[in-house]
Amino acid sequence: MKGSIMIQGTMSNAGKSVLAGGLCRVLMQDGYRVAPFKSQNMALNSFITRDGLEMGRAQVMQAEAAGIEPDAAMNPILLKPTNDTGSQVIVNGVPVGVMAAAEYYRRKKEYIPAILEAYHKLQQKYDVIVIEGAGSPAEINLKKDDIVNMGLAELVDAPVLLAGDIDRGGVFAQIVGTIQLLEEKERRRIKGTLINKFRGDVSILKPGLDMLEEKTGIPVLGVIPYFYLDIDDEDSLTERFDRKEKQGLVDLAVIRLPRISNFTDFAPLESMDGVSLRYVSSPAEFKSPDGVLIPGSKNTIEDLLWMRQCGLEAKVQQHAGRGGLVFGICGGYQMLGEVIEDPLGAERKGSVKGMGLLPVRTVFEQEKRRTRVTGTFLEMQGLLGDMRGVSFEGYEIHMGKSAPEPGTLPLVSISGAGENAPDGAQHGNVYGCYIHGIFDAAEVSEGLVRALLKKKGLNPEGVRAHDWKSYKEEQYDRLADIIRHSVDMDAVRRIIEKGNDAPCVLG
Repeated sequence: MKGSIMIQGTMSNAGKSVLAGGLCRVLMQDGYRVAPFKSQNMALNSFITRDGLEMGRAQVMQAEAAGIEPDAAMNPILLKPTNDTGSQVIVNGVPVGVMAAAEYYRRKKEYIPAILEAYHKLQQKYDVIVIEGAGSPAEINLKKDDIVNMGLAELVDAPVLLAGDIDRGGVFAQIVGTIQLLEEKERRRIKGTLINKFRGDVSILKPGLDMLEEKTGIPVLGVIPYFYLDIDDEDSLTERFDRKEKQGLVDLAVIRLPRISNFTDFAPLESMDGVSLRYVSSPAEFKSPDGVLIPGSKNTIEDLLWMRQCGLEAKVQQHAGRGGLVFGICGGYQMLGEVIEDPLGAERKGSVKGMGLLPVRTVFEQEKRRTRVTGTFLEMQGLLGDMRGVSFEGYEIHMGKSAPEPGTLPLVSISGAGENAPDGAQHGNVYGCYIHGIFDAAEVSEGLVRALLKKKGLNPEGVRAHDWKSYKEEQYDRLADIIRHSVDMDAVRRIIEKGNDAPCVLG
């Protein structure tokens, strides 16, 4: 079997990314060489491939589910919002500049050759391409120059499955309305619909499914139950931020920055037994955590000023002043320093005072550092004193260089991009570095949690973090089981094999 299939949704966050990942896993288990593809992705969660190229984490998740190495060709256009009206544009893994929304939409058809080049590269290597759309195909103001939904489906001649989110209500109106707003040639591409995030007895839904098929003439190929698996989320719509916190012996507060990026860095800690990890966006939510984690940001200066204005900066400073642990990654590391300078206007031209918790000065530059790294923790002070020699791997993706003041202890020693060098900084119980994925190493997560338990006078023995790679493999297998039990995979295979010649078979 060779071909493609595209998952489109009635709206953002309808579950397209996870459904695509699930199809990748099922097809991989069935013996097919399968790869994900999303022509244009808007997200702040990104990843660096082994060849130093940047791509969205949703396609990384899907590649992992497919059992293959992530490739920037799987996400040829990545948009990383820098403010409400503009984004950094990354083409085939390389930044090409920051554009206002109007400028990008005026120019985006120029990127069609890059999109098709990436797609055909994957097509030559894999049996099946599972394509993810973006938002809704029925956004009538965006349809004219569409390169990510029906426009892309036409470019690569892909059949489409349309998914609706029943948990948010009005799923039948979502699906029927979306189909009605499409042109006839676009409707003919839709070979099946999916009802996602259903809670309850499917038999109760049957009359609605029959009417949906009658109204659209398109078969319902699956009702996927509402489930929670520990799978990387695409962007700030993630339900992680609003999830009710579990009670744990260790309470970790992650600052939910307005332009938060790569919050998946903390997923390994969140998955640990005995750890309560919560996202806070106001002083009232801060409470009295055992440790504070400050994530990356696509606009470090603006998010630092937001923390200052809303009172969270003072909360973090007070927590550190009481000897509490603070750990910043990437933009969070930069915020913890003495000053951030932006002489070229990479974010906001000028200079701004940092939190003053690490003796570090950061200067922004135009060129972005993109590299995979391995490393070890150096001589440690404070609560993390037992972590010397612990190893990890991860990646760096940032536009600034941070220079610690003379005499400041670095945090880690890293190898990457042909160099071996100290990185990060530490001062008392405050730590910072640029390495995304540093907590994926079980020994790093365990070391942090054990240190906090010791500080509280609790027994740190028995603390265990998941082997993160094995744990994710288990999650993908569980996802595949759900897809197999809730989606007509025989029909999906026929659609892949026959493409747009596949008939819509009702009943």
